[in-house]
Amino acid sequence: MLEKEVIDFEKSIVVGIVTQNQSEDKLNEYLDELEFLTYTAGGTVVKRFSQKMDKPNPKTFVGTGKLEEIKYYIKDNDIKTVIFDDELTPSQSKNITKELDCKVLDRTNLILDIFAQRAETSYARTQVELAQCQYLLPRLTGMWTHLERQKGGIGMRGPGETEIETDRRIVRDRISLLKEKIKVIDKQMATQRSNRGAMVRVALVGYTNVGKSTLMNAVGKSDVFVENKLFATLDTTVRKTVIKNLPFLLSDTVGFIRKLPTQLVESFKSTLDEVREADLLLHVVDISHPDFEDHIASVNQILQDIKSADKPTIMVFNKIDAFKSVYFDENDLSIEKTTKHYTLEEWKSTWMSKLGENNTLFISATNKQNFEEFREKVYEAVREIHITRFPYNKFLYPDYKDAVENE
Repeated sequence: MLEKEVIDFEKSIVVGIVTQNQSEDKLNEYLDELEFLTYTAGGTVVKRFSQKMDKPNPKTFVGTGKLEEIKYYIKDNDIKTVIFDDELTPSQSKNITKELDCKVLDRTNLILDIFAQRAETSYARTQVELAQCQYLLPRLTGMWTHLERQKGGIGMRGPGETEIETDRRIVRDRISLLKEKIKVIDKQMATQRSNRGAMVRVALVGYTNVGKSTLMNAVGKSDVFVENKLFATLDTTVRKTVIKNLPFLLSDTVGFIRKLPTQLVESFKSTLDEVREADLLLHVVDISHPDFEDHIASVNQILQDIKSADKPTIMVFNKIDAFKSVYFDENDLSIEKTTKHYTLEEWKSTWMSKLGENNTLFISATNKQNFEEFREKVYEAVREIHITRFPYNKFLYPDYKDAVENE
């Protein structure tokens, strides 16, 4: 008989600060996301700690009194991990670990850990390892407490090379090796992309956990891994997809996230080449998420960083089946109407209406709601690009409505 697997989640606490640039509401949004990241990595958050400060304490990130409070809570509740919402400096990390005497992580470290768990292919593993090494290099101080080593023999006497220097050299050598390895794989992938011919390329982009892979599976009849966790997709998947009789390439890319570590953006630049070389972007948004406007801004910022913001884009507002607005009583004068009270129809008449009818879609990838409209708009957009490239092929691909009538 098979034994039931019991997953032992690591007891964790999360810590964040309210500053001049980050309000309490914004901090709570970030801590919600950090909790989801912790769950994805295999932990469970039992408590949150927050503090109002003008700026982070350069020594311990939070104030000494708050650190003392966290220390007592850890001892009383057998907490294994403390996770900070912002990136800690090497000295902050060292000081906090010394004070709390338990595992201390920051948001970057947590994301890198999730990426390491999710990396399936050799390419993804190489990219994650490179990001981890770059993150680790300045944080090696304090990891070793050995005495200096001394080699014997003529000409070898002296202070020798310390353990820390040896490890720094090993990590630097590893970074150089991984960069070379990535260059070789980049070359191979560029060759693969060039072999795809002149087919129109469509890329799914968006925040993490918005339903890109679900949409990919629904459109291209693929079997891409789908899970309600952050960063379920790490490796880019490219599938040949046909709507009516029009073929094109559809690629599912890694999701973006707020406060994305710079090391990851750097090492995953090559994975984002699929986005750079795409002819059309489908920007998928989880409209049921209360912070979806922030998510759009984060994705647009990263698209700008990789010089892909000016590409033709269709905004695909997904998960309309899960969308719920907060009830608003018009007779209650004590409550001001905000965006969280907007219905789907009210949202459609906001800035979304300025995007143009052909550039916005409201669908549910799971229930295939409004899927015919989705297929039509993607078909028309791909057809337009294809005909620009091959004008003599125009008669092969009629308008979508004509193609439906001919069937």
